[in-house]
Amino acid sequence: MITTLDKNTALILIDLQKGVAGLPTAHTMGTILNNSAKLVAAFRKANLPIVIVNVNPAGAAWTKTRKEPNPVPNRAFKEDWLEIVPEIQTQPGDIFITKHTWGAFFETKLHEALQEKNVTGIVIAGVATSIGVEGTARQASELGYNISFVKDAMTDMFPEAHDNSLKHIFPRMGEIGDTVDVIEKLA
Repeated sequence: MITTLDKNTALILIDLQKGVAGLPTAHTMGTILNNSAKLVAAFRKANLPIVIVNVNPAGAAWTKTRKEPNPVPNRAFKEDWLEIVPEIQTQPGDIFITKHTWGAFFETKLHEALQEKNVTGIVIAGVATSIGVEGTARQASELGYNISFVKDAMTDMFPEAHDNSLKHIFPRMGEIGDTVDVIEKLA
């Protein structure tokens, strides 16, 4: 349950880009995008920072290491793969981050951008729960941010991975609620 939000809280949306939104997921992507758009509107109304993260793993060191066979088939990136989905209406004043790993803080300017705005808390949503959302949250936790997870604005390619993050990992790093909880706390 989300008990409160810090006065200086930022919304971080993970990988709501055309290439990722087109993957098969455990929950309906339309619902995830609709709830994410509601969060964006609420954060704009509250005049709080919005961070739009996309992922471009091409050429990243981790992509060249030994791993078990990929459970998700590799696909060629389409030309619009990195573009944020139109349901998330970005604005020039938003913070835009392109990550190359699971977490949005590693080798990016995200921490610095949030510190410039005196952000102490983050609300996080997006895809995939167990990868980009969890990776970013782990890094945010290490940096001391208060974290609120929006369970109805995130999904994963694997239901069991999504459930594991929500049940066993996220409670150790922050509070979990839904879109309505966050919007009520912003009002």
